Amino acid sequence: MNKPICQTLPGPLAGILAALLALAVLTPAAHGAPPLPLSGYARPVIEQFLAGQTAGLPGKVQISIDAPLSGSLPPCDALEAFLPGGAQLRGRVSVGLRCNAAPRWTRYVQARIAVMGTYQAAARQIEAGQALAPGDTVAREADLTTLPASVVVDSSQLEGQVARHRIAAGAPVRREQLRGVLLVQHGQTLKVVSRGPGFVVSTEGKAMAAAAAGALVQVRMQGGQLLTGTLGADGIVERGN
Repeated sequence: MNKPICQTLPGPLAGILAALLALAVLTPAAHGAPPLPLSGYARPVIEQFLAGQTAGLPGKVQISIDAPLSGSLPPCDALEAFLPGGAQLRGRVSVGLRCNAAPRWTRYVQARIAVMGTYQAAARQIEAGQALAPGDTVAREADLTTLPASVVVDSSQLEGQVARHRIAAGAPVRREQLRGVLLVQHGQTLKVVSRGPGFVVSTEGKAMAAAAAGALVQVRMQGGQLLTGTLGADGIVERGN
């Protein structure tokens, strides 16, 4: 029959090993334990503040709050939550708590903001210069805070767009990867319509650069004057005074 390890060691070593085993049983796993939830009067203040700050974000917002690292919060009758300068409402954030009553104090609490929503991913590899068509992308659900801020969340934003670069299958589609379909080329003759109170003037000129619908484009008129307007989907440059 096998003897316990402690009994096979010399007396002093057996005692040390037994003490270490007892300490391991009595000591909780600090690194693996989840943070304690924040309770008390501060929680609703933080939740209300973060709910207001995230009201405009797309998707369903989920907020979780950790216990303050500095321990229990002192009592306060005028508690105010704020975001430190430069903080972004994405993923893990540090929320400041400021007591505006005596005695004044400031503490920081860690919170986690998740925004569950849909985004557009490439259904197949999209080549550079390819005009996007229905079926090229697919809607997927994820925590949008883990994705680039420029990810496309609405498929209507893909209409009339062309890939600037190759987009791998399954990759999130980002706005900077796209451009509008070029309607005019450099040197192309364009109609320019200038509108103002009680008048409409129509002239022609040549485009100074290639442009897509909705873009600002410069047009050189016959007399050499440069005019700037917005290129419409019909290829007409509109100028408003």
